[in-house]
Amino acid sequence: MALFVGSILAVMLLALPAFAQTTVQAMPANANAKSYGDGWECNIGSRLSEDTCVDVVVPQNAYDTNRSYGSGWECLHGFRRTDDAACVAVEVPEGGFLDPSGERWQCLRGYIKVDDTCQEIVLPPNAYLADASYGSMWTCERGFEATDGLCTAIAVPANAYLNGSRYGQPWTCERGFFEQAGLCEAVVIPENAYFDDGTYSSGWKCDRGYVASGETCELIDVPENAHLDRPGNRWEYNKNFKKSKGLCVLNN
Repeated sequence: MALFVGSILAVMLLALPAFAQTTVQAMPANANAKSYGDGWECNIGSRLSEDTCVDVVVPQNAYDTNRSYGSGWECLHGFRRTDDAACVAVEVPEGGFLDPSGERWQCLRGYIKVDDTCQEIVLPPNAYLADASYGSMWTCERGFEATDGLCTAIAVPANAYLNGSRYGQPWTCERGFFEQAGLCEAVVIPENAYFDDGTYSSGWKCDRGYVASGETCELIDVPENAHLDRPGNRWEYNKNFKKSKGLCVLNN
């Protein structure tokens, strides 16, 4: 019995190499052994198709990339790839130019893209082309503002000047004037005062030692044991004094 089992095992061992050989796939044409590991890969210029390596077909107006990945070809500069694996010329409209990619086009300065064309931008009088990627395609010259697609002159009142602001009031009153009802009125400075163009100022400020009272500046009556504060438009007690019945008395 042992002799019979041994004979069967010997036959199986002899048959294994023959079986393994039948499972190894033969290397097709246009292929080479892999640099690392077992198996094979298609040569550059060929691509795997089922169990064979077929040559890459380079269409017209294209070139071979000589790479083992991708389609194996790219369109020439000035041509673009289509869905049916062909390269067609990029049609650049009048007023346009082929961009550096060689696959698209852009409009020249002074033109705007409309569908597949470049239409010239029509500038109104007193305007110039804007170099902005969004918004208006043109900007009014200094002294003009956009109104209903035109550039109309800005009405600057007397004693004012253009401020160049893109938002809000386009003009500013000159020094010594303040805006009132769209005009620039002169600041009336009372006696014992000076011009002040602060944001929240009435246009003038009283001199040191005076305090504003309506439209005038009145002299400050500094009581004994008191002194003017740092701005000089009111008084405060000396150290160790306090107010008592309108006087400055010792605080003790």
